[in-house]
Amino acid sequence: MAELVYDKTGRLLFTKEMKKEYTLLVPQMLPDHFAMIVSIFRSEGYQVDMLENTGRPVIDAGQKYVHNDACYPAILVIGQLINAVQSGKYDPHKVALVITQTGGGCRASNYIHLLRKALEKAGLSFVPVISVNLSGLEHNPGFKLSVGLLRKVIYALIYGDLILIVANQVRPYELTPGDTDKAVQTCMDFLLQDMECGKGMTFRSMRANFDRIINTFKAVPVSGKQKIKVGIVGEIYVKYAPLGNNNLADFLLAEGVEPVIPGVIDFIIFKINNREVDVGLYGGKWIKEKLCHWLQKYVMKYQHAMIDALNQSGRFRAPGDFDALHRGIKGYLGDGNKMGEGWLLTAEMLELIHSGVPNIVCTQPFGCLPNHIVGKGMIRKIKDDYPWSNIVAIDYDPGATKINQENRIKLMLANARTLAKEEAAKNASSATPLPTP
Repeated sequence: MAELVYDKTGRLLFTKEMKKEYTLLVPQMLPDHFAMIVSIFRSEGYQVDMLENTGRPVIDAGQKYVHNDACYPAILVIGQLINAVQSGKYDPHKVALVITQTGGGCRASNYIHLLRKALEKAGLSFVPVISVNLSGLEHNPGFKLSVGLLRKVIYALIYGDLILIVANQVRPYELTPGDTDKAVQTCMDFLLQDMECGKGMTFRSMRANFDRIINTFKAVPVSGKQKIKVGIVGEIYVKYAPLGNNNLADFLLAEGVEPVIPGVIDFIIFKINNREVDVGLYGGKWIKEKLCHWLQKYVMKYQHAMIDALNQSGRFRAPGDFDALHRGIKGYLGDGNKMGEGWLLTAEMLELIHSGVPNIVCTQPFGCLPNHIVGKGMIRKIKDDYPWSNIVAIDYDPGATKINQENRIKLMLANARTLAKEEAAKNASSATPLPTP
């Protein structure tokens, strides 16, 4: 068994010996994206499992070991990790827990300290915790984020976004239920197989894979008229994680509408852009500003390639790029509004409205101050400028009942259907009548 090693502050380190013996447990947020990232880390010699445990036991574990002042994502992420360690599936002395830190002003930067405190409370202080961050917050001898590894992660996020976008445009219209899920699995299979062999990680091969993914979904038989579209925005965890939003996308599908979920790559670019903006707002080294500017352009190159592939497909709608989001927010929020999801959350609502998706669910953890400001706090301003927008803010926390959340969304959907009928009647009445023969 690997020897436990601590740094000068008393923090338990993840050592090189642990890399050989320990399994890294990763909480789930985006199933397809994270599955590819897990495969990438396995190819780097790590033993990694993405957690699938869900339901009330996860919430109960989070509430037991996390202070109730913490936001809902912290309760869920920490609850999922501790529940997994206590489940009996793993040897508690041979696992390490992985958690991300953005390094910003959001409480998410402190999840790692909450997790260590929870482990101590649960009698599991011997379990090492690994911080995945680009801010130099913590280092571990047995865990390194190399440039090559980060490059592969960017590919995985782009691939995941493309699958997310096209699958949501096909699933509501599939003739045979389950065909879209099969297409997702087909794409995941060949992408993971390529990644295990070190393939699909060049710009040229990525473009070829984009076409392959798009053609896979174009082959799914669909029918029916276009359905009402409903966008999902909000705090990043409850926006994407089925555990965090009570399977919101599935609920919308069951209600007969098309969910529209922005990809995660805009959030990644947003966080890079924040570092560049910091230098202009607060001062700092010019080299940091130049490096962040270059990195932002690098990631956007791949985003543009994905958007181009969608535009050329002749079938699928493409999202706007990060620059378009940034331009759209002018007059609403400044670049300094960047805690949590910051101005990006408002920008995503505006982009949805501009692209013909005025019906929006804004998902928020109860008590998340940044998102209540840039989410719920901006709804009135948006509605003043776009009276036809139809936005509902839904709070998610351990005490919120699913039925109450769904009833509020149903009210929004009822309004959406009324507005759609009025728009159809307006278009019909304004149509030019055919001349009498």
